[in-house]
Amino acid sequence: MRPFLLALLLTTLQAQPNLSGAAPLRLQIEKLSRLGKVLHIAAHPDDENTAFLAFSARGSQYRTAYLSLTRGEGGQNLIGSEQGEWMGLIRTQELLAARRIDGAEQYFTRAIDFGFSKTADETLTKWDREKILGDVVYHIRKFQPDIIVLRFSGTPRDGHGQHQASAILAKEAFIAASDPEKFPGQGKPWQTKRLLLNIPAFTPAMAKEAEASPNKLTLNVGIYDPVLGQSFGQIAGISRSQHRSQAMGWRQDPGQMREFFQVVAGAPADKDLMEGIDTTWARVPNSSKVAALLTQAKQQLDDRAPEKIVPILLEARRELAKLDSPYALEKGAEINEAIFQAAGLFLDASAANYHAVIGTPVNVALSAVNRSSLNISLQSVNGVNKPLPPGQTVSEIVSVNMPADPTQPYWLAQPKRETMYTIPSRRALENPDGPAALSAQFNLTINGEPLQITRPIHHRYVDRSYGELTRPLLAVPPAVIRIAEKAILFPDRKPREIAVQITPMAPNTKGHAKLILPSGWSVNPASREFQGNDTLKFQVTPPANEQTATIKAEVTVNNKTYGLSMTTVEYPHIPPQSAFTPAEAKLIRANVETTAKNIGYIMGSGDEVPRALEQLGCTVTLLTKEALAQDDLSKYQAIVTGVRAFNTRPDVRANARRLHEYAHNGGTLIVQYNVMEGGFFGGDPKLLDNLGPYPITLSSGRVTVEESPVEFNATHTLLSKPNKITNRDFEGWVQERGLYFASAWDPKYETLFQMHDPGEASLKGGTLFTKYGKGVYIFTPLSWFRQLPAGVPGAYRIFANFLSAGNPQ
Repeated sequence: MRPFLLALLLTTLQAQPNLSGAAPLRLQIEKLSRLGKVLHIAAHPDDENTAFLAFSARGSQYRTAYLSLTRGEGGQNLIGSEQGEWMGLIRTQELLAARRIDGAEQYFTRAIDFGFSKTADETLTKWDREKILGDVVYHIRKFQPDIIVLRFSGTPRDGHGQHQASAILAKEAFIAASDPEKFPGQGKPWQTKRLLLNIPAFTPAMAKEAEASPNKLTLNVGIYDPVLGQSFGQIAGISRSQHRSQAMGWRQDPGQMREFFQVVAGAPADKDLMEGIDTTWARVPNSSKVAALLTQAKQQLDDRAPEKIVPILLEARRELAKLDSPYALEKGAEINEAIFQAAGLFLDASAANYHAVIGTPVNVALSAVNRSSLNISLQSVNGVNKPLPPGQTVSEIVSVNMPADPTQPYWLAQPKRETMYTIPSRRALENPDGPAALSAQFNLTINGEPLQITRPIHHRYVDRSYGELTRPLLAVPPAVIRIAEKAILFPDRKPREIAVQITPMAPNTKGHAKLILPSGWSVNPASREFQGNDTLKFQVTPPANEQTATIKAEVTVNNKTYGLSMTTVEYPHIPPQSAFTPAEAKLIRANVETTAKNIGYIMGSGDEVPRALEQLGCTVTLLTKEALAQDDLSKYQAIVTGVRAFNTRPDVRANARRLHEYAHNGGTLIVQYNVMEGGFFGGDPKLLDNLGPYPITLSSGRVTVEESPVEFNATHTLLSKPNKITNRDFEGWVQERGLYFASAWDPKYETLFQMHDPGEASLKGGTLFTKYGKGVYIFTPLSWFRQLPAGVPGAYRIFANFLSAGNPQ
């Protein structure tokens, strides 16, 4: 048997948080005697009740999981410009970071968050209802929870249609999971004992109503744990604060926190969520000896010498293997991890770089340290046990071949449907993060008994500012290629220069690159050679007629062709995430005119609008805090504030009067969407008092159906010059029309558009326009931050008119 068996592995039990030391080990040993399981279900990252999860997982020590139907792709991004699946990557990792703190596991379905939805019907129509229901049933059958706890009620009271849908599907899945006729082949039927609703108490009024609910169960989830040195409310605050992209920083409550629950279906309960459920080893036949040994291990655990209980744990593992129960597998994995922690083992598998080319050999440094007095051996390369003496490190370098395909989150490996990912099988859903490129299996013996521990191979390095860090090992193509822009606008028939960026992933990489264009488009030259990092430029000529098309890029290295672009998302609070997508971009041949060429842009929380404006032929300058306060703003024909600029930048609020003065003196000021301040999530409503030169009141009003009809006065100067706007300009929009519309405004403003979601009253606050002094002010919370980067032709034409408002000609 080889010493370090390197293989692609899917674990049946998610790795628990990387906690070590006496206190976490004591809790880990106690958890071995707890057999209850709890599944919490909602729609998105940050929907979960982290206080309940922390109390259930770390307090009650039940195996606890959160099933989020989506990865939060449609959410707003307050830390960067990522949208769509890249937003989903960030929020997936934020959830995993939260689970490492509160102790629960994390799961998903293949559903995509397509943005705010006002009804469950819309959500269930856009999703494939039966497939998502099947995913939820699959998770219930695999996890086999004793109870399921809903975050939402499944009624319009939940607000967001996806919130409603999560509860509706969970209720259906609660019944379907136990029916052998439903979803055959997707695991054995499982009857959950009880389905409960965590009664919503998001506001003081709702909390008062929840407390008055009949037949409620009350749970204090704010209990202090002296072993952890924190209350579960404090742990919950730290956990929830991992959702940084959603500005979910949360207080750490040290005292009591009451949560209220109602039984929705299944067995009734009067006092406790797990009422009538045996959460001890007594529920497993013939397990008395296992239970006794685990009790003994708990009693004899010495915080200063935890290795003393390893022989007891080894014996418990032997007895556990004799049982015919799903708990044998689950608790066996937990016992192995407890043995690893009690033995003070350190095991590591590290590659010299964070990436290696597909199909090529890579050297991996394997190291093991025995930090206990136990008799431990490590299986060596030649099959002979190698002693692992206390305090000493055993190291080896092994060469392994990288996989044949690039490392990819499994849900991004195949083209998605509009609102659902394509996955290889439902089994993939058991892993929230996808398997590592390579894993190392350490085969050890402790007191003569085998122990296998699997660790993903990573790259370990030292950053001079942050210290020792790790990042996942990636299998990559020999070179990746990226078209510099995601959407490329041709406002007339003139050719444009298109840049492609080549990044070699191995030394001395060279080859040639080319662009692939549809009929009617031409490129010169046909291909170009590259060596190493390079930016190549091609001249592309569009057809005469207006159209949209797709351009693709390819590199050829050693007679093999690759057409992948690599995107890496990096933020301090999550591990770096990389994914590969086809190297392509959208071509837009649309007649667009603009008279404004010099634009100032005030970035808010982050968006890609400046790059889109450059597609119009504008020169765009990002205005810093200093420039906003001191520069001569009159040199800009228009100034645009980015999304949430007034929410996120105090300097923008401080200089609001200066921006109004710029407009009064002849400039054009365009303000994109901002969110209401105040209410449940805090903030001061007065922060937006100077949003416009005249009063504007924001609301939560939005139009979520991107195909919703739009009424407008086509003869208005702003909608007729320099581009004549028609209904066609509102075709092909993505995700939504707009959000956080104005609900009230000074009569000096004109409204430009009326629009509404099906069955609702028209909203007029989607764009406000006023002449102010010699210039123009425009407030427009339509979702330009989505439409312009997506290359929606009409969005370019309308926004070009806004930019040109001071000189429409």
